[in-house]
Amino acid sequence: MSREIKKLPASLQGRVQLPASKSLCNRALIIGALGGGMPENLSEARDSRDLLRLLQRWEAGETHYDAGAGGTTYRFMLAFLATRPGRQFLTGSERMLQRPIGPLTDALRQMGAELEYAGRQGYPPLHIGPFAERTEDLVVRLSANVSSQYLTALLLVAPSLPVSLTLLPQGRLVSRPYVEMTVGLMRHFGAEVIELPEGWEVPAHSTYLRRPYRVEADWTAASYFYALAALSEEADLLLPDLHENSLQGDSLLPAWMQAWGVESRFEQTGLRILKKRGTKPQPPAEMDFFHQPDLAQTFAVLAAAMGHPLRLTGLQTLRIKETDRLTALQNELQKTGVQVRIGGGEQPFLEIKGRARLHTPRPGESHQTPLFQTYDDHRMAMALSIFAMQGDIRLENPEVVEKSFPRFFDNLFS
Repeated sequence: MSREIKKLPASLQGRVQLPASKSLCNRALIIGALGGGMPENLSEARDSRDLLRLLQRWEAGETHYDAGAGGTTYRFMLAFLATRPGRQFLTGSERMLQRPIGPLTDALRQMGAELEYAGRQGYPPLHIGPFAERTEDLVVRLSANVSSQYLTALLLVAPSLPVSLTLLPQGRLVSRPYVEMTVGLMRHFGAEVIELPEGWEVPAHSTYLRRPYRVEADWTAASYFYALAALSEEADLLLPDLHENSLQGDSLLPAWMQAWGVESRFEQTGLRILKKRGTKPQPPAEMDFFHQPDLAQTFAVLAAAMGHPLRLTGLQTLRIKETDRLTALQNELQKTGVQVRIGGGEQPFLEIKGRARLHTPRPGESHQTPLFQTYDDHRMAMALSIFAMQGDIRLENPEVVEKSFPRFFDNLFS
């Protein structure tokens, strides 16, 4: 099913109700299941709803779990279940069965987990046996250049272990701000986490305490409205519940977006983003997304829409997300006449040149707007929606935004 999005007005004003942060919510849900208490303002994202449902099934004594398409949902549940008693089975969607889980599985086995692949080695689904608790402190080395969520999953369950756990990431750690988010949230709930020169240690006496916690709004979701503002003639948008001193790595958006012509102002109720008429943006020629990979699609589409040549680097994890995001971006941006080149091999980059050209039909004229595919990827759908500042667009399978921002289109049209 496709959806048509009419050209958005050149002047943008109003209030954007962002969802609560999926990343913070999912971490807080695991912490809550381990003694930290249930957080407030739960994310309405499908991934968070799925994780909450699975944790409730575990409390009810169920043994078969389906994490759907959520990467964090699967990885966090695997670490949680693998360090509990009993026998379990954890599967996921067709795409989830294509996403690697080997480094996390290997690390959990070092800790005493009994895990067996039900299909292809290194990939879900998994049979999970009872956890064999160690009596000596644990030192675990794990690959850090595939996903930071492996490290986060182990950190989250560490305070529930009877021994100390030291985690030593191997290789360059991708998306480090997400690990720092995890550590910050663990400390909020009373856990002791010691940062080492080469990793992190969670002492044996560390434990979670029941403390109040309200999940703040999602900074990654804010990026789409920043991009819309950058393409507008003028904008004044209020984004409630975003904080300047945030644990979220994507909270660097105010600094990044200044070069694209958008100013940020923190107020008592949230963040106000402003674009003044006549502003001349001066975007960079190259941007590194190694630590903020979820922002890459936003800036790729923004560069194409603005006609600004941009080289995007640090894209190592984009091929194993909900889809191969590099190929998906190349396919869809080329429909607008933009030149897109993928290079770099194991250190991939994306080069974008040219200005996207869209067509808004006159009354009685046949529709020539290209149909954009979303690849069952919520971030492709939301990023491509940025083109609505230039003209009418159509999106195939737009409901994928349920994964992180169910009311995205309501906010877009309000």
